[in-house]
Amino acid sequence: AIVTGGASGIGEACAETLAREGAAVLITDIDDALGKSVVARIAKAGGKAAYLHHDVRDEAAWPGVIAEAEKRFGRLDIMVANAGIGIMSPIADMSLADWQRQQSINLDGVFLSIKHAIPALKKVGGGSIVLMSSIAGLRGAPGRAGYSATKGGVRLLAKSVALEHAAD
Repeated sequence: AIVTGGASGIGEACAETLAREGAAVLITDIDDALGKSVVARIAKAGGKAAYLHHDVRDEAAWPGVIAEAEKRFGRLDIMVANAGIGIMSPIADMSLADWQRQQSINLDGVFLSIKHAIPALKKVGGGSIVLMSSIAGLRGAPGRAGYSATKGGVRLLAKSVALEHAAD
């Protein structure tokens, strides 16, 4: 399994749960210290995990991430696209740079995880792609327009990709 944003929060819990259930987990994140500490905890508990520094926005890095999982663990069966940020701001006060950064991590990063995981999953006969959204993707809230836009986008991306690959 690969878990993006696996150094803390929901990603950390996903990585630990997958390892506890027997999966070998490649944790990717930009927080090296936290990522390595999650790997150490998993190893101490008897699980198998590795850490890789990875910015999900960098498409050029994605083939290497997939290759690292395959090299270390022999195959890829699970992709958990968890990396994300929440920049809370009234829309009129949000800078374009913050809007684009949040879109890039929360939506482009998910797109890239799907795009690059699918060939590896097909190679082994299938697998699972798990995308993290939020209640914010179903309903808006003051100060969360940008975040909600990304999470709503993730929800519909998931549905479209599932239908696109339903027969695979």
